[in-house]
Amino acid sequence: MKKPVFIFRNFLQINNIVCGIKETDGKLVLRQLISTLQQHTPGLDGEHVRLEVESREALFPTMVAPGFAIPHARIQGLENPLTAIGCIPNGCDFNGTTKAKVMVLLLTPVDNPNLHVQLLSGLAVEFADPETTNRIAAMSSPKEVYDHFFNEVDDIPDYLKASDLMEPFPALLQETDSILDAVKKFAVTRTEELPVVDNTGDLRGILALSDLLRYSLPEHLLWLEDLSPMYRLQPFSDMLKTADETKVADVMREEFIQTSVDVPAVELAKTFLVSNLSQLIIIDEAGKPAGMVTLKNFSAKLFWD
Repeated sequence: MKKPVFIFRNFLQINNIVCGIKETDGKLVLRQLISTLQQHTPGLDGEHVRLEVESREALFPTMVAPGFAIPHARIQGLENPLTAIGCIPNGCDFNGTTKAKVMVLLLTPVDNPNLHVQLLSGLAVEFADPETTNRIAAMSSPKEVYDHFFNEVDDIPDYLKASDLMEPFPALLQETDSILDAVKKFAVTRTEELPVVDNTGDLRGILALSDLLRYSLPEHLLWLEDLSPMYRLQPFSDMLKTADETKVADVMREEFIQTSVDVPAVELAKTFLVSNLSQLIIIDEAGKPAGMVTLKNFSAKLFWD
């Protein structure tokens, strides 16, 4: 599979790569990268860029992988993306988290969320392995770094896919898990919905918190106008008493909406709206669960990430 990061090379200039940075303050490294872009981009307002990037970082820090940071912003009036790379062999402190050894400053036009998300997701894939980050951080010349991104030939995809926007499942449920197992996983992951798989990893169903509530509160009780006699939440207490005996397969939904990794992102938007969903399950070519897209994170990546 081709790595989507290589669309990044289309906007990378060798004179915007800085190697051997010794500065330990991440904010100063960021300002050095902004200054580098200014030197080779006439008219770029460095102070405006700094304020935009730093204000965004204050809300959503972008240490997306061990040792790798992508401070970024969408800049009004920018025609094409601008990128700069900083290699900090010994690392720098960045927003109080782990040290950043490679920092990629990414500026994109405010009106091109498609390209913005493609670049971010591609870079996150490329630097997911800490060894890649360490190797690039130690490179001594801009040409060496530049050449790294030209090892493959690839084109900019025409559109975002579900695979560009999905994230890993916080957990998976097995059909044979007990309801008590499910409750514990929901408590730990703080998610609303989890996929259920069989012992071969095939997707068998979905279990949501609403399903647990529905199982605890049978439909005939929902027709009662006055539930005050149950003020001690007896239906839920009864469910918890047998939670270690009831299996997830007995409660899960076998009918649910799923979509493929190759589906265009705009189709996800349509599905969210038409089906009134808060989360979509994404499956791979083999039909196995690949990840999920939540409405919250989908909207964040399109509008303000």
